[in-house]
Amino acid sequence: MIEPVQVEKSDLPTQVSSYYGMNTFSEATMQKMVSEKTFKAFKKWQDEGVVITPGQADEIAHAMKEWAISKGATSYTHWFQPMTGLTAEKHDSFININTSGCVIEKFTGSKLIQGEPDASSFPSGGIRATFEARGYTAWDPSSPAFITEVELGKTLTIPTIFISYTGEALDKKLPLLRSDAAINKAAVELLKLFGQTDVKQVYSTCGPEQEYFLVDEAYYRMRSDLLLTGRTLVGAQSPKGQQLEDQYFGSIKDRVLNYMHDVSIEAFKLGIPVTTRHNEVAPHQYEFAPIFERSNLAADHNQQLMDIMKKVAHRHGLVCLLHEKPFAGVNGSGKHVNWSMADDKGNNLLNPGDTPEENICFLAVLTAVIHAVYTHSDLLRAAVACAGNEHRLGANEAPPAIVSVFLGEQLTNVVNMIESGKMEKAKKQDLVDLGVKLLPKFMKDTTDRNRTSPFAFTGQKFEFRALGSSMNIATSIAVINTIVSDSLCIVTERVKAEMKKNDNFNAVVLKVLQGLIKESKAILFEGNNYSEEWVKEAAKRGLPNMASTPEALKAFIKPKTIDLFERQGVFSKVELQARYTIYLEIYEKMLDIEAKSLAEIVKTQLLPVAYDYQTDLAHSLEMLKDVVDSKIASIVDGAFADRKEAFEVLTADIYYISKNLKALDEALHKAHSMDLEAKTAFFFNEIKAHMAHIRKHVDALESTMPDAAWPLPKYREMLFIK
Repeated sequence: MIEPVQVEKSDLPTQVSSYYGMNTFSEATMQKMVSEKTFKAFKKWQDEGVVITPGQADEIAHAMKEWAISKGATSYTHWFQPMTGLTAEKHDSFININTSGCVIEKFTGSKLIQGEPDASSFPSGGIRATFEARGYTAWDPSSPAFITEVELGKTLTIPTIFISYTGEALDKKLPLLRSDAAINKAAVELLKLFGQTDVKQVYSTCGPEQEYFLVDEAYYRMRSDLLLTGRTLVGAQSPKGQQLEDQYFGSIKDRVLNYMHDVSIEAFKLGIPVTTRHNEVAPHQYEFAPIFERSNLAADHNQQLMDIMKKVAHRHGLVCLLHEKPFAGVNGSGKHVNWSMADDKGNNLLNPGDTPEENICFLAVLTAVIHAVYTHSDLLRAAVACAGNEHRLGANEAPPAIVSVFLGEQLTNVVNMIESGKMEKAKKQDLVDLGVKLLPKFMKDTTDRNRTSPFAFTGQKFEFRALGSSMNIATSIAVINTIVSDSLCIVTERVKAEMKKNDNFNAVVLKVLQGLIKESKAILFEGNNYSEEWVKEAAKRGLPNMASTPEALKAFIKPKTIDLFERQGVFSKVELQARYTIYLEIYEKMLDIEAKSLAEIVKTQLLPVAYDYQTDLAHSLEMLKDVVDSKIASIVDGAFADRKEAFEVLTADIYYISKNLKALDEALHKAHSMDLEAKTAFFFNEIKAHMAHIRKHVDALESTMPDAAWPLPKYREMLFIK
């Protein structure tokens, strides 16, 4: 029974601008609370990497502490993003004991800048042994500190990186920061060639579209598979799913809209620019999307937003599901990351302008991106590889495991012109007349949207659509930044080399771009990425197609990948090997948890009720046979055979469930003696197959057994009762 939840109205003003960012220690707040000299030093640290002095760190720390205490905070924490994919924090109080034995609140620059959590219990991929526990967190000044609120208190939360005692990155944030440094260096050098010598900084920007499901908390607590794995391991499809296409952008139910309002308020308080919310395709599936920000801040904000979404859901008697595929048979959830680059003059480097064929700097950047994706498509696939995303990629709801680039009609024509060496005027925007005088005319975009493409140009940005909804975007952005940085360097080097032979700059650039496009054009595809024809065509083009996570992750340790990341200063060989190991371990552990959870649910909850129903059917069959034999009553021809068939089908399903459970147990036992690579491949090929067989017959049972006898909430209840 769904119980109504009392919603408390926020006492904040309705005008968002009056409280936006109230719980962040923004630059504006810092500027008011520290000296002009210290603030300028802080900005120079951000812009040029000139580290502040210990005295200036003390001044900022004191200001941060005073601000936090004024907000009601009593503790602080270094907030970091370890390789678990989640966030981590260790809280310390502001209190200190002075020489008089009195308690005072104190927070120093050294505590702000550096922390020391125990690193032994976090994934390290072999970088650190269990007994080697020391690790460090270090303040990231590019992301503002913020206040974390719970009912009984508040905490000053400081974004940090996390490294090992020997200096290797043990987190998601540091590689992203390194990759932004790489893209800054490469892009600034390229822009100098085009005469833009006043540009001092270029950085990546992004906006992740966060999809999610909501379920009632009462149903969630009755489903141990959701509780332990984030997805339903069994569950027959509802007669109604998403086939009527009536959910997407549909009217939002009051309960859900109240939840969305609440999430938005909490996000706004933390300066998270959530701007869009709507129903998604599947029943009880939704989306939040923010305004573009610098990638590092966007990554932090997305981690904060996911935390807010889960916490706020409980206030409304709901649970927010971020798994990529919580329900079979309907769309899963992704996280489309819109990515671009901007300079310190406010220019978007992927803005084609009105005449992209004449915007030679844009064409150079565009070509570099195409070349990057072609050269490292396997690495992009690896960046989105995880157990949850395996259920989603290539399932006619998300891009396939084959990475390709969509440009749209206008830019495709421009690229074709560059390749042919014949530059002409490109097609301009068309005016759309709706044929009704009351309605306005509007300009049609120069490119359509291809929702099947993994990496699509959507106007001044690329949309990477392959990320799973639960994933930290930092890794994917770090990969995109790094591969694009490398291709920007290639463009710069080739142009410089050609300029020694030819001083016609535009001709030289177009010649270089022509060569790169010819090398990379196999990655361009404007059609339906879901089609079987594309799978065959991609194979002809030599594009990789890696369905499994273990196979895809190998891209991280290829020699060309190691050379790339070391060349760009983003990862060392040791760090890449560690990440490969960690991702494999997480994959194996997730599937192990799923397999054991499935076995437990089936053995302890579902088979017992199936046996009871089997007994009832057997008794019913015996009674019906007695009636037929004794001729007590007239029985319709075929009635006994029909009842007998129902009993046989039920018995067969129970048998196959039991048979596959035994096979699953044996397979799990067998897997434990394997090395990590062999084990993960075995889980993908064998364990998942056993689980699928079990689910097939369990779902058949659910579809035939009495509703009252089935102990788990059904899809029709979880997805449609709101």
